[in-house]
Amino acid sequence: MVATGGGDCPGLNAVIRAVVKRAAQERDWEVVGGIQSFDGILSEPTEIRVLDEHAVSGIHVQGGTIIGTTNKGGPFAWPIRQADGTWTTVDRSDEMLRKLQFLGIDAVISVGGDGSQRISQALFEKGLNIIGVPKTIDNDLSSTDFTFGFQTAVQIATEAVDKLVTTAASHNRVLVLEVMGRNAGWIALHAAIAGGAEVCLIPEIPYDIAKVQERLEKRFNRGKGHAIVVIAEGAMPRGGEITSAKSDEIGYQNLRLGGVAHKLVHDLKTRGFEADMRETVLGHLQRGGIPVAYDRVLATQFGVKAFEMVLEERFGEMVAYRHPNIISVPLVEAVMQPNLVDPEGSLVSTARGVGISFGV
Repeated sequence: MVATGGGDCPGLNAVIRAVVKRAAQERDWEVVGGIQSFDGILSEPTEIRVLDEHAVSGIHVQGGTIIGTTNKGGPFAWPIRQADGTWTTVDRSDEMLRKLQFLGIDAVISVGGDGSQRISQALFEKGLNIIGVPKTIDNDLSSTDFTFGFQTAVQIATEAVDKLVTTAASHNRVLVLEVMGRNAGWIALHAAIAGGAEVCLIPEIPYDIAKVQERLEKRFNRGKGHAIVVIAEGAMPRGGEITSAKSDEIGYQNLRLGGVAHKLVHDLKTRGFEADMRETVLGHLQRGGIPVAYDRVLATQFGVKAFEMVLEERFGEMVAYRHPNIISVPLVEAVMQPNLVDPEGSLVSTARGVGISFGV
């Protein structure tokens, strides 16, 4: 069974297609997909879909996932409404394992990010034959050089910067682009370098608002000039907090990030920065659409490798890319620590070398 969990990501369908096409070369293997990850198994009636070569024909160029995904609840925290109308969660993992056994599922390939792979590890510890495939546009899994979907997200963010440059120049404005990146600033950093931004603000380097203002003021002379700021949604000022709100969605446990661009503009205006400013929140545009060729290739490599790991019974492991090889690592190692931008690393050094300010 293939399950896609967490946020959607360009390249998910390419993974599904690769698993199916590789399985078709072996005898006595049938691939099914769990609708909306493990929710399809726990639903009544059960929601699974047979995935044959006809079902996956041409899907590698499509964004999203044909079997759906979810980042709410899960087998260990299934949301239920109580008699008084409030919500709580229950552990249905044992029930799910029994159901998988009843359905004759020999192995599960779980495609997801950090949270999904933590669930994979917990299920493996309960005895499930499971293989992990890393997926996140944030590129924040340290066990793999890159995750598929990241390059597409960077391309979308860079194209947004390119478009904002022309309108910023036309109106003598500062335009602030907010991109995804809860804890890791990889998308913001790559887009800032590729797009030629003046300022890049990321979670790993808390910024000084005075330094940001100083850098922007250098771009203006008698009210004329323009500048682009790329800011990750998880960026924060020194001594400050992430701009977020508690979600009221049932089963969604993360804080909802967003609004950091608006906050930055407000703080700069409060300090007396006089240039016109506008903010653009790229949001879920970064997650959607056609995956770029790089992500299609990487996702296909991951899918083929995942099925071959099933054949080799290398359960409790996750596919990983370590240039130039596609390897596997233990799931417990894969989720041990996140892949964050190194403030002293070469990419930050490159950004500083072309004059990008991090507000410090």
